[in-house]
Amino acid sequence: MTGAGVGALTADGMPTHEGDLSVEGHGFEPIPADKRYGSVGRVFTVFFSPNLVPAAFFIGTLVAADFLKIGFLTGVIAIIIGNLVGSIVVGAMAGMGPSTGMAQMPLARLAYGKSVILPGLLNWISCIGWDGINSIFGAAALTLLTGLPFLVSLLILVVLQGGLSILGYEAIHTFEKYMAIVLGVVFAAVTVVVLGKSASGMARVDGLEGLDNLGAVVTYIAIVASFALAWALYASDYTRYLPVNASRSRIFWLTTLSLTIACGWLEILGLAVADQATDTSVDTINNLLGGGLIGGIAMVAIAIGTIAINAMNDYTGSLSLQAAGVNVKRVYSAIVVAVLGFLFTIYLNQGGFASKFENYLLFLAYWIAPWSAVLLVDWRLRGGKADVTGLTNFAKLPSGILGLASLLIGFIVSLPFQASSVGFELMDAGLPVNTISVNQLHGADLGFEVGFVVAALIYWLGSRMGAGKTA
Repeated sequence: MTGAGVGALTADGMPTHEGDLSVEGHGFEPIPADKRYGSVGRVFTVFFSPNLVPAAFFIGTLVAADFLKIGFLTGVIAIIIGNLVGSIVVGAMAGMGPSTGMAQMPLARLAYGKSVILPGLLNWISCIGWDGINSIFGAAALTLLTGLPFLVSLLILVVLQGGLSILGYEAIHTFEKYMAIVLGVVFAAVTVVVLGKSASGMARVDGLEGLDNLGAVVTYIAIVASFALAWALYASDYTRYLPVNASRSRIFWLTTLSLTIACGWLEILGLAVADQATDTSVDTINNLLGGGLIGGIAMVAIAIGTIAINAMNDYTGSLSLQAAGVNVKRVYSAIVVAVLGFLFTIYLNQGGFASKFENYLLFLAYWIAPWSAVLLVDWRLRGGKADVTGLTNFAKLPSGILGLASLLIGFIVSLPFQASSVGFELMDAGLPVNTISVNQLHGADLGFEVGFVVAALIYWLGSRMGAGKTA
């Protein structure tokens, strides 16, 4: 790399207009009001493109699992509800970007103070995990298309997504804007072909009865919601450059609709062919399309979708590590996330992917729910505005013990209401995990809702009593 190239990586440059593809060296610090730009409409595409991925399709196919056995119509209703529940939270947080000029995890310093170390590192790990999950699909698609070894395909994707995340905010927005058109057209064609072969899947009926069926539906809603809710950790990362006067209501609805439409589209597609999904999502899509030209185009779309979503994982992961107090340049942190995501993909590819994927999704919902509740209550108590100038100096942050305690208590109280397979192992070991879900709720997973409500109440009451005051 030339000296000029190294200088671009270490500089604190910021994009100045739409289409500015210079390296964004700027980190988590607030974007000054006079440096803001961009149209609100791009909020839709930045959350639309990265969710047209096989991971969403895979969630749809889960309805055929023995612990769910959900019919087509029931599954469609569950998918709509789950996506709305998760997306509404993301939409509410996306509006914080123009108000503060800050990314989501750095902004969490308002409520968590120095305690942001825990959620910051958790999100950094989560971004690495999502890199691995998405890359499984993308590398498999590229291998099917080209015949290259899996590791070579994976390396190509990691280099491309890492490069996009290094360029940063504007490059990601620009890429997602144009890929929304490309991926939308391709998956529209895929949908026509796949639905033509889904008669049996669309005739699928519920396999459980009564309260057992209700419990399965509630659990499926939790799985669907967790996929959308994971974007709460990213929300204001991609709105922080918008002008201060950007419409909050438009940001909310564009975010909510974008996630619900994109995730729901691929999930319902997977739901329609769940009985035929005997292999990975990529192989299932390729087999249903019969290979050929349209199959090849679909594989290209899957590879592009992987770059689209993983570039955002790398970018957000880099900001989360900075938010946790780690003194590292954003671009270098993004490179680290990409490399670790590469290694995690290799681990996931060793086998047992379906089980690992389900457990990871539910885990995300369990801790993100109380984390989100604390941020939303804190934001509400501040009247939807805050002075963020003091958030950049980690040493001067308050402890944030109330926020951390609310998160941890919300998570712990939710344990008996969870229904993850990891929880069943802990339950067998004598720990109070999954117990209420299994013994009283017919397997229904309410961990998401319980964790959110408990954390919100504790933080609200504690704040009203003046405990743990933050910046």
